[in-house]
Amino acid sequence: MAVPPQTARPKTEAEGKQKPEDSKQRPVAKSKVYLLHSDLLRKDATHPDAQIVTGNVRFRHDSVYMYCDSACYYDKVSSFEAFGNVKMVQGDTLFLYGDRLYYDGLTQIAEMRCNVRMENRTTTLLTDSLNYDRVYNLGYFFDGGTLMDEQNVLTSEWGEYSPQTKQSVFNYNVKLVNPQFTLTSDTLRYNTASKVADIVGPSDIWSDANHIYSEKGTYNTVTGKADLYDRSVLTNQGKQLTGDTLFYDRNTGVGEVFSRMVMTDTINRNMLTGEYGYYNEQTDYAFATDSAVAIDYSQGDSLFLHADTLLMETFHQNTDSMFREMRAFHKVRFYRTDVQGTADSLVFSTVDSCLTMYRDPIIWNKNQQLLGEVIKVYMNDSTIDWSHIIGQALSVERVDSTIYNQVTGKEMKSYFTNGEMRKTEVIGSVRVVYYPMDSDSTLIGMNVSETSKLEIYLQDRKIERMVMSPKSNGVLYPMSQIPAGKDRLENFVWFDYIRPLNKADIFNWREKRVEDQLKKNVRGPVVLPNARLFENKKEE
Repeated sequence: MAVPPQTARPKTEAEGKQKPEDSKQRPVAKSKVYLLHSDLLRKDATHPDAQIVTGNVRFRHDSVYMYCDSACYYDKVSSFEAFGNVKMVQGDTLFLYGDRLYYDGLTQIAEMRCNVRMENRTTTLLTDSLNYDRVYNLGYFFDGGTLMDEQNVLTSEWGEYSPQTKQSVFNYNVKLVNPQFTLTSDTLRYNTASKVADIVGPSDIWSDANHIYSEKGTYNTVTGKADLYDRSVLTNQGKQLTGDTLFYDRNTGVGEVFSRMVMTDTINRNMLTGEYGYYNEQTDYAFATDSAVAIDYSQGDSLFLHADTLLMETFHQNTDSMFREMRAFHKVRFYRTDVQGTADSLVFSTVDSCLTMYRDPIIWNKNQQLLGEVIKVYMNDSTIDWSHIIGQALSVERVDSTIYNQVTGKEMKSYFTNGEMRKTEVIGSVRVVYYPMDSDSTLIGMNVSETSKLEIYLQDRKIERMVMSPKSNGVLYPMSQIPAGKDRLENFVWFDYIRPLNKADIFNWREKRVEDQLKKNVRGPVVLPNARLFENKKEE
């Protein structure tokens, strides 16, 4: 039997999660609830204030019509409790169905229970307990519910939906299911008209290809475009893209990051950082600039590389001939505890595992300095295999603050085993300034030699022997009789003022002094075959 409205009903734990009362005074309905029709009307002794109506029962309150099989109608307080095939119709857009309804005409709140279904055009809400507030045009459930539209299915323990604004709010174990992705959260706002989900708490978006974690942002479930904030994370096939602001398009696979961008490749153990980043997961193309840094941590000791712009591009994707190129251009500086370097630009290609440094490249290893016009370093499983310095090659080894071993030539090739240099070849116009030592590391003197080709063999980072072709006698000066100026090759420079000192120093670009610049190669005029004969014919 229906419970009279004068009797206070104790709230269940689930009802305790209902929408809190508005702080303002609720407006009281000026019109009353009218009983329009019933097949039978009678009085009941247990509820003297109620009229018991049965059979094709219809009520109206303002523009709202309500139908049921039977009801207890409280005419004095403009309320009723309905049972069986209950339906509530508001205009031609809102339909509410259930097994039982308590409607208070004064507060204009409808409490629908058991097998509840709310329909608003293409949106359907299913639950077992729903309160609908006509004053605020808002329906809310508190014991689990499901909201469905043409695009998505949302479930949660608590939620509310406004048929007027199409806006909904969900709390506790929220799940949004779309044919292309699934979103889980603890708090979510969703608009059934725009199909945009507002992320307002820790949320995960899963699809076949990637995963998004965000605590703040918007996600358009139709276009797949996301605007994400507060260090959101996009993960795709071993790569993670993070930033203060992240824009992502699911259909194109493009992600853009602004402010404190970090892109990590957990498979190859490297990362890109910068204030701006761009990544296309479909083409595997990445771009970073504004304080851009590439970090390689595959060898345990991380290498930090900075340039104005860092770029990674994949060619012939998903084929047997696929390869990648990593490019750094303008003001390249890198630091690792065992190796440092600078150049104007740098390219690394997986085709031949070759790292090429262009325009004033310099590499330092402990007390060793290498430079030339172009430096190529060939890798094998992330360790150096051999290197090639092309044009004005110069190798300098610092013995102490004033003494340097020096070798120069047109080109220089060095070969490594387990990361240690074992042999070096210097080819073309070779000149040497070298300080041999005896067994107790005492300097014997200074050797000056010239030849066409030099081979240097090393063991434990020390020179075992040198072979010159053709053989050069050279000159060995005692340490006390070295002529002034002979201890330096013509192109000798020790670039200690340019060398990166630590990983923070890679951002401090320092130019070569004018007097230390490499001399430009000036090629002579090209003489064509039989050119002299041609000139003679002209004179005739």
